Amino acid sequence: MKGLILSGGKGTRMRPITHTAAKQLLPVANKPILFYGIEALKDAGIYDIGIIISPETGEDVKAAAGDGDRWGIRITYILQEQPLGLAHAVKTARGFLADAPFVMYLGDNLIKDGVAPLVDRFKGSKVDAFILLKEVTNPSAFGVAQLNGDGRILCLEEKPARPKSNLALVGVYLFNPNIHRAIDEIKPSRRGELEITDAIQRLIDTGHHVDSHVLTSWWLDTGKKDDMLEANRVVLDEMTDVCMDGQIDETTRLSGRVHVGKGTKLSHCTVRGPAVIGDNCVLEHSYVGPFTSIGDNAQVGHAEIEHSILRENCRIVDFHGRIEDSLIGANVELTRSHLKPVAYRLMIGDDSKVEVV
Repeated sequence: MKGLILSGGKGTRMRPITHTAAKQLLPVANKPILFYGIEALKDAGIYDIGIIISPETGEDVKAAAGDGDRWGIRITYILQEQPLGLAHAVKTARGFLADAPFVMYLGDNLIKDGVAPLVDRFKGSKVDAFILLKEVTNPSAFGVAQLNGDGRILCLEEKPARPKSNLALVGVYLFNPNIHRAIDEIKPSRRGELEITDAIQRLIDTGHHVDSHVLTSWWLDTGKKDDMLEANRVVLDEMTDVCMDGQIDETTRLSGRVHVGKGTKLSHCTVRGPAVIGDNCVLEHSYVGPFTSIGDNAQVGHAEIEHSILRENCRIVDFHGRIEDSLIGANVELTRSHLKPVAYRLMIGDDSKVEVV
């Protein structure tokens, strides 16, 4: 069985962060989202994985994940020139997939229990496709499934204006080779994309067996800033250990589940977990609250940070303020000016959002 991870797309909902980074490489608990998907497939016994990449961010994804050696797997990169739909991604990967059954995993999704139980269930059945569903409050933002009283799938719709149920398709799909013929038989949707929901519906319409499972554990789609923060919160909340590889002085207080990376130094700080601080960071006279992850090589001084993600090489010094519910990109510098007259002095990129009190 093979794996196919989708790591293309333009990440428009996460701009300006994704102007310079693939959304699948954004960190949750200081680990790229993409790596969670790779590890989930490997844990399911899948060692041959194709990753769909885009022209804009493909080289970054290659540099981050490499050839798969670190996980003991083989990674093949497949270029999708345009983001023309999930079914189009499968069509683009046909040469890699050949006639093997496969798991398709959306690279910006996180699932609590991984995919190993689902793969075992799929292998032990005679179904042509297996989909995951989850009850959501905003089904019109997703592909939606309608089931009958026996739990069989009646129909699927992609982002319907008037959803027939609140069961959204989770970003993991399992297929046998019959999906390729179904994709060949569908046409682009009104969005101009080849929809995987249309391909699965085609399987149903032509008498193929499509099974489903409704998740009761968490599933996270990290498409927006608040989604990223929620994913960070959930993953950190499941940490069970304390890890101290750095150095703290006698005035620093750590409580709860806290990870401190190698080469990191904390002085006159308070850190309340769950929280993760990366390697080679310097924190001074600062407070780090729960559900915060700070990337490698960050510098934080005279600041308070809680429920936030700081990417690598951030520099927040002499700030004397509180940061919360924030996603701060790589190489950002945030300071408080002492110049008069007092004023906000900003350099803000396209598609940014700033709240000032």
